[in-house]
Amino acid sequence: MDVAAVQSLLIERINSGVLVVDEECRLVYFNRFMESHSLLSASEVIGKNLFDIFPDAPKRWLQRKIQSVFMLNTPAFSSWEQRQFVFKMRHARPVTTSSEYMAQNITFIPICDKGTTEPDKVGIIVDDVTDVFFYQEKLKDTLTELEHVSRTDGLTKVSNRRYWEERFRVEFSTAQRHDHALSLIMFDLDKFKLINDQYGHQAGDLVLVEAANLVENLLRKGDLLGRYGGEEFGIILPNTNAQGAAELAERIRRQFSLLKMQYEKHTISATMSVGICECDSRFTRFEDMVTRADLALYQSKREGRNQVTIYQA
Repeated sequence: MDVAAVQSLLIERINSGVLVVDEECRLVYFNRFMESHSLLSASEVIGKNLFDIFPDAPKRWLQRKIQSVFMLNTPAFSSWEQRQFVFKMRHARPVTTSSEYMAQNITFIPICDKGTTEPDKVGIIVDDVTDVFFYQEKLKDTLTELEHVSRTDGLTKVSNRRYWEERFRVEFSTAQRHDHALSLIMFDLDKFKLINDQYGHQAGDLVLVEAANLVENLLRKGDLLGRYGGEEFGIILPNTNAQGAAELAERIRRQFSLLKMQYEKHTISATMSVGICECDSRFTRFEDMVTRADLALYQSKREGRNQVTIYQA
């Protein structure tokens, strides 16, 4: 078998798509890979315009790519990361991805007839990189999940203290810089140790989760609930003054006090004490607001629990 025959056999059997077009974008070659994945035979497509065969191909972009190869006589390349696919062909993977179509890397190669240096055809190589696409998707999903986990309290699924403080730092800086209202609600579940002692720690966990769920359902988009530690939570309220925060806090306190939580054969009720602090231009750190909201919370505790107190300087 001569060299030309070997080359032809390799191109025909290679596990990549190979098609060749002339300067009018007419197909002059279409290998077995392309036949198998496009469900079109070479005899059907040879001599026909590329864009009639692949009407979903990005025509203007692809024409520019092909013409640049003719004009510059240099190869060109397109990655699946720039454009997932050029030729719309289904992949045959048993795994599920977000797309049913083959992800492709495309290489454009100038082809010159023997004895000439100017290309009269362009070869297009289609590499199936669906596996890479799939694993990149999985990696991206995993990283997103890890980021979510790193920000979330494992029990209540609200923001953990680290992420909550990061967000509070940003909101505090924004409020101070633009003179926007900002309020903080800190609340603590009353006699929580007694619940743990009387019903067990799983019952205590249930109460924490129910409290977090109730509060989350009463917040606006942009408000942020976080578990500050133990049975204490904080709510960041951008563009909200102390009066607005107090109205929300009272609604939360009242609804939670009426909540009946079922644990095994027990019906558990609980209350919360709440402290509020509004941002002041004299504050230099978000921690100043936390300290003052906690002082107001402790005042609620001292005065009988199950109430809301606004910090007064």
